[in-house]
Amino acid sequence: MRNTLLDPFEDLPRAVVVTANDYAAGSVFPDHAHRRGQFAFASRGTISLTTPEGHWLVPPQRACWVPAGVTHAMAMRGPVTMLNVFVAAEEVAAARLPARCGVHAVSALLRHLMDDAVDLPAMYDQDGRAGRLMQLLVAEIAVMPRLSLHAPLPRDPRLARACQQVFDAPSIASTLDAVAAKAGMSRRTFTRQFRADTGVGFAEWRQQVCLLAAIERLGAGQPVTRVALDLGYASPSAFSSAFRRAVGESPSRYLETRRTT
Repeated sequence: MRNTLLDPFEDLPRAVVVTANDYAAGSVFPDHAHRRGQFAFASRGTISLTTPEGHWLVPPQRACWVPAGVTHAMAMRGPVTMLNVFVAAEEVAAARLPARCGVHAVSALLRHLMDDAVDLPAMYDQDGRAGRLMQLLVAEIAVMPRLSLHAPLPRDPRLARACQQVFDAPSIASTLDAVAAKAGMSRRTFTRQFRADTGVGFAEWRQQVCLLAAIERLGAGQPVTRVALDLGYASPSAFSSAFRRAVGESPSRYLETRRTT
């Protein structure tokens, strides 16, 4: 179903519903939740996802998984074509889809399955080819690898305020001591509370924030060298190595993919 919102189809008697929509740059969906799990594929453009647990960025040709009932907001970083696979609870359980949000790679097979599924009628034949296609689609979603494109938010208000400043001016050179001072905490207290709230150390979190910023800036057309230096990396090659580990491809390849989608 193209250019169709899910709302009229939440109660559709089909376990899997696939839609496609085009959104203008800057489009925002404020906090909301679905009764179905949502696999949102950025066919074109970059999607920003925010939940009470933190921030994610979904680059072109990647997807995010949002379990049913999770309150989330989405913002479009540039023009976006989004394909959504909405999966009912029984199918989520059968396929053992994730219980938490995440950004995932998308295989060529999965892209083709979504392209095919979006043109099926709303009341497709569950016992025919269409039903088997949907089953295969969900099975393929279940095996997509998760990508490290998440920066969790601390629950402690002091930490949250200090970390927001890092989000506003990301740099790999931001030091733990400087951020702890902004939070009004000692280094030891900050380190303990930060890990308790986020599940990661400050250095790993800082790198994630910088990579999320890099995705946005590369998506806006900024050159790799400028992005690397603006974010405080010692060299473009150091930035490229960190980017490749998180995204699965080099910044130059990422830009090439974006130009062809």
